[in-house]
Amino acid sequence: MDLGRAADTPQRIALPVAGDDEAAKAIVVRLVNQLGFDGVDPSSLDESWRQQPGTPVYANDFDAEGVKRALSQASRERKPEWRAQASSLGNLAKSA
Repeated sequence: MDLGRAADTPQRIALPVAGDDEAAKAIVVRLVNQLGFDGVDPSSLDESWRQQPGTPVYANDFDAEGVKRALSQASRERKPEWRAQASSLGNLAKSA
């Protein structure tokens, strides 16, 4: 299914693009736009947790205002199903 739409189309789906390099973010936002979506620059990598699994924006098709609203509603608290467990791959508590 093709969900990309022309620029300025009402309810065009937006995608958050976080990063620390402003030039790189601008490139990614342009690419997202070319693919038919609005790129929303929420912040730096330190704030990228706002778009991780379990947050309001994750896996939802919001327009730019909806993405901004969902990012602002994110909580740092992680649901138990998204926390690393003793059996998780790459667990630092286990020796290699």
